[in-house]
Amino acid sequence: MINNLVLRRLRYALNLREDSMQALFLLAGHKIKPFSISCLLKKEDEEGYIECTDVVLEKFLDGLIIDKRGVREEQPDTTTVPSTERVRLNNNIILKKIRVALELREEDMLEVMKLADFRVTKAELGGLFRKRGSRNFKPCGDQFMRNFLTGLCLKFRPKG
Repeated sequence: MINNLVLRRLRYALNLREDSMQALFLLAGHKIKPFSISCLLKKEDEEGYIECTDVVLEKFLDGLIIDKRGVREEQPDTTTVPSTERVRLNNNIILKKIRVALELREEDMLEVMKLADFRVTKAELGGLFRKRGSRNFKPCGDQFMRNFLTGLCLKFRPKG
């Protein structure tokens, strides 16, 4: 999935202004200028478009989690993973971070998918949140992610 699209759709769904987005980045320890945010929100064919990297999208999602849920208290024995060992940001991780930030339960997720006219079972949904390598793990495809983001837009910004 294109990270810029995820950023644009979340911005629209949650009705965020660029200064609000800047504050979210700051919560995650990432300083970004308003001009850079507007360039990230542009479409690929627009002048001034900047590609949203995995690190930038992850910082935004982490800031969203901190804003909505508060700072996570780390366990004393938890060690940070060196950046060379980090898993590349994928749709499963993005979906999980959005779910955590918005405090979506399984029923909420199913409702969001229903709003987008995309049917999914509880078992399929559960497979998206399993660890990679688990017997029931299911990779989150771009079509699922697009429909999920569309459903979020319909849930949080219903057409009146």
